[in-house]
This record gives sequence, C-alpha cells and structure tokens, in this order.
Amino acid sequence: MITVKDLRKDFIKYERKPGLIGSIKSFFNAKKIITKAVDGVSFTINEGEIVGYIGPNGAGKSTTIKMLAGILTPTSGSILVNGIVPAKDRIRNAFNIGVVFGQRTQLWWDLPLNESFTILKEIYNVSEADFKERMKFFNEILDINSFIKSPVRTLSLGQRMRADIAAALLHNPKILFLDEPTIGLDVVAKMKMREAIKHMNKTFMTTVILTTHDLDDIEELCSRIIMIDKGKIMYEGSLDEIKDVYGYMKTIKFECAEAVEVPDLSPLGLAPADLSAEADFRTLTIRFNKHRLNVSEITDFVLKRYKVLDMSVSEPPIETLVANIYETGEVVA
Repeated sequence: MITVKDLRKDFIKYERKPGLIGSIKSFFNAKKIITKAVDGVSFTINEGEIVGYIGPNGAGKSTTIKMLAGILTPTSGSILVNGIVPAKDRIRNAFNIGVVFGQRTQLWWDLPLNESFTILKEIYNVSEADFKERMKFFNEILDINSFIKSPVRTLSLGQRMRADIAAALLHNPKILFLDEPTIGLDVVAKMKMREAIKHMNKTFMTTVILTTHDLDDIEELCSRIIMIDKGKIMYEGSLDEIKDVYGYMKTIKFECAEAVEVPDLSPLGLAPADLSAEADFRTLTIRFNKHRLNVSEITDFVLKRYKVLDMSVSEPPIETLVANIYETGEVVA
C-alpha cells in the first residue's frame, strides 16, 4: 500500500546577522543552513496494517506524513501511496487518504457538525446512499448522533476527535493518517477512540499510520512500529522484538510470610549486571536477565529459602525501552 525508498527532505534557511549593517551584508552574502528533516528513510506498509510511526519532537514524523499526503515534495527519494506519487498527483492521492490531526480540525468551526459532513460529502462526491450508510456506521461506532447538530466550536475535545475521524473516513479512504488522535483525552475517551480505530480497520481493511507520544496507543493498536530520530530510522519491527532486544531484564516480586534478607545469589551463577536482588521487610525483589535465567529457576531458588504468600512478574514498560533506544542512538533496523 505504501512504499518509501531513501526518502530525504532538506529545509534551507539563511542566517542573518543582527543590526542594520549586518542585515545589509546578509542580503548579499547570507549564510545558508541546511536542516535534514528526513534523511534516507525507507519502509513499506501493507494493506490493512496499523503501523506506529514514533519519535521525539523534531524527529521527522510530521515531515514524512506531509510528504506521504502530497503536501510537501521530497528533496530526493521516492514515494508510492497505493500506486500514486503524492506530490505529482495530489488530487487523486487526496481521495485515497484520510488525515486526522489531534491539534487541528478539518471541520467548519461555526457550522453544525452535520453541515460539515454534508460539505465533505459534496467535496468527495459521496453518493447519497453511501453517505447515509456510513453515517449510520459512524454513529454505531463513534456515537456522534448525540451531538451532530451542535456547532463544532461547542464540542468537547473527545467529541471533536470522534467527529474528525468520521470526517476523515467519510469518503472511505484506503489509508488513514492519525497524528496524536488521543491527545488530551481522558482514559474512557481514549479507550473508545482506540476501539473505534480497531473496528474500522477490521471492517474496511483501512491501512493506518499512527504518530503518537502515547505509547499505550502503540501497544493497543499497532502490529508494527517504525521509530525515527533525527531524520533516520532507529528501529523497525514488532513490539515483541523491542522487548526481546531492550527489555531482557524481568522483575519478580515475592511477598513472604516473614521478614526477608537479600539471599546469596552466587549459586545461580550470574554476574550482578544480569541478576540482582533487594529486600524490604517481607518483600523480596529480584531482577534477572530472561535470556540467562527463567522464572521457574528463580521461583525454585526463592521457595527453598522462604515461605512465599504471593508473587508477581513484570517487564519494563514500553516507555523505558523506547527511551533506551534513543539514549544509545543505536540503529537496530
């Protein structure tokens, strides 16, 4: 559905010196500064995939999305979106894609929501039968009938985001770009939004590219992630692969019947970097390298020494793993 090869986008600005004399000199001999917003990015996305495109602010996410949408022209490299070169055929590409920006709206601010949908229906040449069918579907999934006659400016953030997703999907695009679709939403609204995205992806086989700083969205929705930083891809693959490479340290917490001390871990034969423990009254916490030891070995070791009432196993949160990749700067794609 989407093929990107060696994509690059440079932005050029000119540094001007302060003061009147400096401005005059800069007019004739301004220093050119080139910023590589996207620097040799390549990836493919298949039909029906939900892919997370993540990275810190300024990483190049939005620039990439704008090139995929045909808003920006690449400096070099190639893009095919459903067989279309976006920058060369923007109108045809626009009929193939839907875009939702969490901090912007494509709806008319002072018009009632239903009138915004009517305008979009005419813009995209949606037939009356298709329009009625899709509006019925959107109401079932997004519950928009309860506020469809309200002016857009009076909607809550959660209502507006649901309306924006419906507007982006009104012409049944093959590809949906979601930029921070759950930003500012409460827990319940986020859950409903995620369920709606999953349902529409399954129903229409819509390909979804999701950019977000909320990694719960990524875990809940995405089968694969592409991680970008400073214009380059740092990682491409599944969340399971990230956890395997960067999240190899597991934690087991044991709640014991009596006060405990840190046991001698030498019988397990691992260095402190791969195995450590701490005790807090009746709680014993052990961190270990899951590639070197398994849970049953740790459990057997502890049960031979203490009476255990309860235990829990946890892995590092995805936020920690992603931070580790950015800190190391290691390209693992």
